[in-house]
Amino acid sequence: MTDPVKRSVVIAGHRTSVSLEPEFWDALKAIAARRGVSAGRLIEEIDAGRTRNLSSAIRVFVLTELQARLDR
Repeated sequence: MTDPVKRSVVIAGHRTSVSLEPEFWDALKAIAARRGVSAGRLIEEIDAGRTRNLSSAIRVFVLTELQARLDR
């Protein structure tokens, strides 16, 4: 894995930064595309249901999604 990359996102009208490794950004974008939504919209959905910091919540979301695909 490579070092995290910080990107700005807008959640509920507020700008915030999220740091994720490029591999997680790529996986998040792929999941969003498969769902027909933007990565920003998907991040808003993850944010709405999170109980931990946003970067961790995104990583867990990506892992859970990929595990579910492996179990099919």
